Order: sequence, then structure tokens, then C-alpha cells
Amino acid sequence: MRKLFGTDGIRAVAGEAPLDPRTIHAIGIALATKLAETSASKPVTVIMGMDTRESGPWIAAALAAGLRHAGATVESAGVITTPAIAFLARKHGFSAGIVISASHNPWQDNGIKIFGGDGYKLPDAVELGIEAEIERVLASTPSSSDLSFRSAAEESASPFPTTEPVPETNDSYRAEYIRFLLDAVPNISLDNRTVVIDCANGAASSVAPQFFAELQGTVEVTHASPDGRNINLNCGALHPEIVAAEVKVRHASMGFTFDGDADRALFADEHGNVVNGDAVMLACARDLQSRGELAGDLVVATTMSNMGLEAAFKRSGIRMLRAPVGDKYVLEEMRNSGASLGGEQSGHILFPARATTGDGLLTALLVLDVVHRSGKTLGQLIADLKNFPQVILNVKVREKKPLDTLPAVVALIAAAEEELRDSGRVVIRYSGTESLARVMIEAESEEAMRRHAEAIANAIRQEIGI
Repeated sequence: MRKLFGTDGIRAVAGEAPLDPRTIHAIGIALATKLAETSASKPVTVIMGMDTRESGPWIAAALAAGLRHAGATVESAGVITTPAIAFLARKHGFSAGIVISASHNPWQDNGIKIFGGDGYKLPDAVELGIEAEIERVLASTPSSSDLSFRSAAEESASPFPTTEPVPETNDSYRAEYIRFLLDAVPNISLDNRTVVIDCANGAASSVAPQFFAELQGTVEVTHASPDGRNINLNCGALHPEIVAAEVKVRHASMGFTFDGDADRALFADEHGNVVNGDAVMLACARDLQSRGELAGDLVVATTMSNMGLEAAFKRSGIRMLRAPVGDKYVLEEMRNSGASLGGEQSGHILFPARATTGDGLLTALLVLDVVHRSGKTLGQLIADLKNFPQVILNVKVREKKPLDTLPAVVALIAAAEEELRDSGRVVIRYSGTESLARVMIEAESEEAMRRHAEAIANAIRQEIGI
């Protein structure tokens, strides 16, 4: 099992293991070493970007120091979205792309996401190999070694390293990514609509205002003033009701809201209703199907997607496969099955013909294009999607014991599955990015749904809760 990598890179509280300076430095050395093993014929080159957290610059400096120590060359795109780094790594033939971001997590957290030179997230087996190399590096480096970094306690708000500089930002990379987006759908226009954009005070703040200004319409930009600590704070994809309310207040046609690193997007329709990833997949799948571009009439979703989506797909003659939670696992299933569309309820939408990873800005553009060509509103396109009642309870846990070792939890899950066998679903899992157990129950009966969800959540809380 992986010890450092979760479902989306390495993530922790900035300054604490494994995001302490010594370990970050070791991660850089380990990554450069492993890249050199697979690209012996050329120098190792890495492109790096980050979101807007105040810890980003010192983590970038520590990581770059480790990479350079092992012989790699590092370039920086500065504050930029995660999918932009995936795009740039692939286009320019970098050995890898690295994003310093904790996505939707609060500002105190940060993370390291790694893409291969092909623009795809690393397979689990490769991450395991990097972890083994990190352990080797740490074991061979005395803990008292002077890496020229101060401790988080000594200097929590200013750039962390005392001697290693942050790689100089090349602003041309951001312009290049914006051009890629504009070229994705030639002649795209807002058709003089008014749209509201919530940038989550995150990486989208550096791209979205410039990008949408190129389209014909009125763009109301909100939460695009990052201060290092307000990323995701009461805004963005964690709180889609905020942009939905703004759509109603401003009488707009649509709203888009992104997470901290803008690899996912949620929407609001013309009535101010939240539109999640399930609904986006429905609208996009039907559009692709109508143009003969939905390979095998198949869409890959996850265990979290609502049964109502499955029913809507069936009405359109579309099959739905479920993958484990995590966009990298959705993409793996898509590549195995040949699917041309997949995604998550949380807003990671994958268009493999367009990009190698989920891209919130690209998704927004393609949804705009579907609305434009259909002559319908977003609300009209998804009007027949009737969701089963669904609840997701998050339980903070001190450790992630295998659920099958918790007898009370096992018994309650079995009871829920028996009662909801023909009229619902039970999905209990640990978050791959936070210290949480997620209890998801879906049922025709809202009373039964809540009763079972609360019972299971309470049992988990009693066994391993904080």
C-alpha cells in the first residue's frame, strides 16, 4: 500500500510530515532519480506550478532544490491551474509536471501532484517506486542535515528557504495555456449572455478572468482576490450554492465555480440551481451521442454518482460504468473500455480527446458550447434528471483502519444493504485526500437514507473518530 500518495498526490498540513522541508527535499531527489532511470537518453526537465496558498513558494523552493540536487532542470509557470501543467508538460516534452496544490482543502494544507511527461497522472505502481526511493533518500540523510530551510514554526508566512530561490516564473506558459483553451472550440461566444464565475480565490484567479474576457458577453468574476489564506474559503466548488445565489441576484444565464486548482468545475443554471458533475456528464453525453462521438454509447462515472443519472442514461440508450472514486481511476477505466467521456459527481469531467486530465475551465467552455449549439438553456438540457435522495456524511477520523475490522460498522452496513437492496445504494469509504470517512447512502426513502447514514457515521465516530 502507498504511504505518502493518496488518490491525488501527496497531501498534508504544510510544514508537517510529509510536507516538512526535509521530506519535500527528499521527494525532489527521489523524483529526479526515478525520472533519470526512465529517460537515460536525455536530461531530466520538470515544469512546476502552484495554486495560491501562502505555503506554495517555500514548498516550490524546497522541491526545486531536491530536484536540482539530483541533476534535474526546473522551470516554473508560477500560479496556474493543475490541468495547465499537465498540458504544458506534454506539449513541451518535459520529463514531468508538478503542481503544488491541495485542491479543495483549506489553506493550511498543501500537496504535491505529479504528472508524467505524457500529461497523465502517475500509475499507482510508479508512485510506489517513488515512495521507496523517498524512504531510501531519507534513510541516507541525517535528520540534522542543514538543508538551508527554516522550520515552519520559525517562519510560517514568508518564503521558507533561506538560500534556495523559487524558480523564476515564465509568464509565457500561462498565455500559451489560455490560447489552448480558446482554440479548443473555435469561435466560441457567450452570445451576449451574462455569466458569473467563482474562482475560489485559487489558481483560476490567474487564468479565468483573462480567458473569459476574450468571449462576447458580460462576465461577473467573484472570489478572484487570493491572499494566501482565503482559497476555498466560503466559495468555489466546495460551496456551489454561492455562485448559484449570485446567478439569481444578477439575473445571469449561468454560473461556473472552480476548486482551488481548477481541475474541476460545478455550475449553476439560469434559475440559480446547482448543477453537479452528474448533470454535466448527462448534457455532454447526449450532445456527443447526437454527433456520433460518444464511443460505444458509454460513460464512466464513479460509485458516488446518483442512481438517477444511471436511469437518465438508460432512457437515452447510454451505458454507465462505475469506477472507484478518483479521476485517475475513472481515466484508467475509460482507457480500458474505450469510453470518450467520464467523470465524477464532484465536477472532475474527463474528455480524453481534448485533455489528459480533468480541466474545470475546459469543461466550462465545452458546456457553453453545448448550450450554444443546442439553443437551450442548461436547465432545459438536464430537466429530466431526477436524483434519488442522497446524503454524504463526512466523519473525521484519527486513523484509517480497514472498515471490515470494525464489527459494529460492518453490522450496520449489512443492515442498510439488506433494507435498501432493491431501492438504494450504500458506499462507505475513506477519503484519499483528507482524514475523513465518507458515508454515502442513496434511497427512494429519505427517512431510511438518513437513518442508516447517521447510524453508520455514529458507529465510525465511536470507533475511530476524532
